Amino acid sequence: MPLAECHQRTFEQQKQRAADIVRLLSTYSHVLDSYVIEFFSENLWEKVPRSWHMTLSNLTTSQLSTLLLEQGPCVRHESVWPLSLLAYRAAAHALAFSRQPRGGPSPLPAAAPGAECGPEEFRANRSQSSRLSHHFRRHVKPKKQHEIRRLGALVKKLCDATGCERVVDVGSGQGHLSRYLAFGHGLRLTGVEAGKELVATAIEFDRQLLLSLRKEAARKPKSDDSQETPSTGDPCIRLPRHLVGWVDTTAPWEDFLQLLESEGSPEQGGEGSGWWRRGDPFVLTGLHACGDLGPAALRHFAHCPSILGITAVSCCYMKATTAADPAAPPPAGASESGHGYPMSSWVRGLPGHGLPYKLRELACHAIEDYAERLKGEGAGLRVHCYRAVLETIIRQLDSSLRRPGVQTTKKAHLLPFEDYARAGLQKLGLDSGAQWDTSVVQSMLAQEGKVVAYYCLNLLLAPVIESLILLDRVIYLKEQGFQCELLPLFDPAFSPRNFVLVAAKVAGQLSDFLGPEEGSGCADRGAARP
Repeated sequence: MPLAECHQRTFEQQKQRAADIVRLLSTYSHVLDSYVIEFFSENLWEKVPRSWHMTLSNLTTSQLSTLLLEQGPCVRHESVWPLSLLAYRAAAHALAFSRQPRGGPSPLPAAAPGAECGPEEFRANRSQSSRLSHHFRRHVKPKKQHEIRRLGALVKKLCDATGCERVVDVGSGQGHLSRYLAFGHGLRLTGVEAGKELVATAIEFDRQLLLSLRKEAARKPKSDDSQETPSTGDPCIRLPRHLVGWVDTTAPWEDFLQLLESEGSPEQGGEGSGWWRRGDPFVLTGLHACGDLGPAALRHFAHCPSILGITAVSCCYMKATTAADPAAPPPAGASESGHGYPMSSWVRGLPGHGLPYKLRELACHAIEDYAERLKGEGAGLRVHCYRAVLETIIRQLDSSLRRPGVQTTKKAHLLPFEDYARAGLQKLGLDSGAQWDTSVVQSMLAQEGKVVAYYCLNLLLAPVIESLILLDRVIYLKEQGFQCELLPLFDPAFSPRNFVLVAAKVAGQLSDFLGPEEGSGCADRGAARP
C-alpha cells in the first residue's frame, strides 16, 4: 500500500481493514496454525491448495523472495500462477502496513556475502552510528543505537508538544533509552525495570557516562555538529532515576502512580521527595515493551490524567494474554478485559478474531531478513527440512513427543543429516544409535524446496498478523476518543519490530509536531479527546 494512502484512512476504513485481515487469516487458518517442523509428520503439503503445488515446487529460493515475499507488482514469470495464489499474495501485501520509513531502506555499500545491511548512519562504521555521540554508543549495539536515536528524537518532540519535561520509560532494561533522553535531550527520566541486575547495570552506566562528560568538559574538546552530543557544561545534569518495579498489567493506573512516587535508589543522587509529585504530567515510553506491557501502557495512558503522551514499540506478541487464555481471566470488576489482545471492542466483536500462540509468534518473525537469506540461496535454508525430517524420527522413537526443543550445534545445516539427527536425538535423551529407513529419509530430504516454500506461505502473512495486533491497539485508542499514529520508525532490515504507536492528549493535530521523517509512516489519525 502506498505510504500516502496510510494517512488518508478514516476510522471506519481502519475498522474495515481489521475485519478484512481477520477474514483472510480465518480463510487460511489450516495453513497458518501449523508448524513447519511437522511438514512430513503431519503431511502439511496437502494443506496447500493442489493448484499451487506445481508453481511453488518450481520456484527457486531467490524467486520465492522476489515473487512472493517482496512487495510491489508481481513481475512476469515463465509459469502462469493460479489466480487463487495471486490473490493470496495480493491480499497479504495490501492488508499489511508498509514497514518502510520515509526514503525506504538504506543498504550499506557492497560488502562480503552475508554482510548485514543497515541505515545510512552506519555506512562509515558498521558498529557506530555517525549521528550519535560516542557517549551513547558505549555498551550499546548498533541496532539499539539506531533505535534510541530515532525514538529519542520522537519522544522529545512529544514532550515539547505536551509541555512535559518528565518521561517514564517502562521496561527500561540497562537504561540506554533513559540515559539518552536524560543526557542527550535534558529530560527528567524515571526508568521502571523488574530486573534488579539490569537496574544495577543502568546505574553503573549512568555513572560512567557522567564521569566521561566531566572529563570531556575539563578538556574542552571541539564540538562535533554531526552528532547528537550531550551538554558537558551544564552543572545541573540530572541522572535518570531507576526504579526496580513490576508493572502489573492487570492493576489500575493508580497503582502505577504509586510505584512512580516511591523513592529510587539512594545511590543515584536523586532529588529526594521532590523528584516526583502526584499530578505531575509526563510522557510514557517503552522500547520493545514485551507481551502485555505495551497494552498495559496504552491503558494507563487512556485512563490516567497525568499521562499526556505515549510512544510504544512492542514486541514478543506471543507472550501477550488473549481472551481465549484460561490462565489470564479479566480482573474482578474491571471495565476492560485487561488482555493484550484484543484490546478494542471492534476487533473483539469480529467472528474468528482469535490469534492462537502460533500466529502471534509468527508475527514476530523478520520477513526482510529471511527474504535476503532466500536470495543468497545458502545451505542454511535446509535447516527447516533437517528439523522436519528429525521430527518424524523422534515420533517413531517416542510417539508422545511433539515438537520438542532440539538445541544442536551452530551451523548444524553444514553437517551430514545423519550427524545432525544423532546429535539431536542425544540431546533429547533418545537412542542416538537408532536405525531408520535411509531411502525414506533421503526422499524427505529431497523435498527441501517444498519445505521452504511452505514456510514462505506462512511468513508472507507475518506482517499481516502484526498489522492486526497493532491496528487493534489503534482502534482501542480511537474508541476512547484519542488521536494516534502508527509509524514505521526504524529500518525494518535492521530492527524488525519497527512500528511505534504514538498518542497524545493535545488540542491540535498530532501530526503537526511530527517531523518529515516520523510523519511519513503509516499514520492513523483521529479526533483529539475533549
